[in-house]
Amino acid sequence: MKILVAYDKNTSTSKVLDKALKRAKASNAYVYLIRTCDPDIKEREIRELEYRLNEIREEVFRKHGIDSEVHILIRGLAPGEDIVQYAYEKDVDEIIIGIKNAPRWKRWCLDPRPSMSFWRPIVRC
Repeated sequence: MKILVAYDKNTSTSKVLDKALKRAKASNAYVYLIRTCDPDIKEREIRELEYRLNEIREEVFRKHGIDSEVHILIRGLAPGEDIVQYAYEKDVDEIIIGIKNAPRWKRWCLDPRPSMSFWRPIVRC
């Protein structure tokens, strides 16, 4: 099983990470810990994000024997669309994210465009 965890400093990160760890342990899943960014992000900010995500990876996933990797996505897409597209590319089984606007996520996951037609469970935290 593959789980995508979308990190956002503005959401309840501990809740998202707790849920991700629990589900990854239960299914022996591989975890993709990602963050989407605007194309105009500064190099310093990218390094800070990489450092923080790798800290989380060590503290939460490696510490518990969960295989994982970190990616920062800078692809010029809207955050939700970028997350869903990346999940499609990696063939993940589940997306875990802290979100406020669930209807928008459902729209992205059920998008009729061939490049975006994709459905995976989204665990809302």
